[in-house]
Amino acid sequence: MLGFVIIGRNEGERLRCCLVAVVKAAVAVVYVDSGSTDGSAALARQMGADVVELDMRRPFTAAWARNSGWRRLLAIAPETTRVHFVDGDCELMPGWVDEAMLAMDAAQQVAVVCGRRRERFPNASVFNLQCEVEWNAPAGLVQSCGGDALVRVEALRAVNGYRDSLIAGEEPELCVRLRAAGWQVLRLRQDMAWHDAAMTHWMQWWRRTMRAGHAFAEGALLHGAPPERHGVKARRRALLWGLALPCTAALLTLVGQLGGWLLLLYPLQVLRLGLRPEPAAKEANAVWSRAFFLVAGRFPEAAGVLMFWSRRLRGATSTLIEYK
Repeated sequence: MLGFVIIGRNEGERLRCCLVAVVKAAVAVVYVDSGSTDGSAALARQMGADVVELDMRRPFTAAWARNSGWRRLLAIAPETTRVHFVDGDCELMPGWVDEAMLAMDAAQQVAVVCGRRRERFPNASVFNLQCEVEWNAPAGLVQSCGGDALVRVEALRAVNGYRDSLIAGEEPELCVRLRAAGWQVLRLRQDMAWHDAAMTHWMQWWRRTMRAGHAFAEGALLHGAPPERHGVKARRRALLWGLALPCTAALLTLVGQLGGWLLLLYPLQVLRLGLRPEPAAKEANAVWSRAFFLVAGRFPEAAGVLMFWSRRLRGATSTLIEYK
């Protein structure tokens, strides 16, 4: 039996499209609202979803919202054996759910099935285009999924769901624990959902990328030990290119001219990545913009790593890094 959990806040028309795509496909649909002021909760009720309105006096995380959703789903529909998580700014594509269910039926060790997100307006901004490229990942058995995924309830219960405290990277962290318990994560080639990133200016991209750096740092702390080494490589790369290299260049500039030469490594790295592009970047005709943003992204990633450690050392609670 299939149920859906949708999480969102102030998604407006995007939430309506999301709900239309799922309400007829499931025994139960739970919408988890995190303080909307645009009538999203009322809209979801009107369209037949059960609504959970979170107490926003508590620091919000998407992990907490998803956990609240699937637990409520099992309370109202205890026969549910599979739950499909959907972000409120996404719309599942026709036929996707059937494909995902069949794939899970065919492999009893598969706990998670996901597909390819497609950006609804990739040409609206260069930032949206990066999302379109990012989500075009190889198919097969993979290490992690994103926010939209079909999950086996048995597996979800076995690891006690998402880690509530994570402000980012909760899906890969869940998958680390699932794989450690012997489960598998399967990515299909099929298009899964439309997504609307709605990123139109630089600061939105910066904050979204900084959130990824925060997730790298926290993931490495939780699961950085061998053999998983979760987040370790990404954290090291961010600190090298986003912090160590520019700091070294600045110090060398104080004693000579070597600092300026060292900074040439950045355009050379863009050139290297542009000449050896990802297949996804070639498909989206975004080779050089992708190369540039991969290199530029090391700076907000490093900022996210530093933010995580600053908060941890001060004993402060991590709060959500929002970009829209």
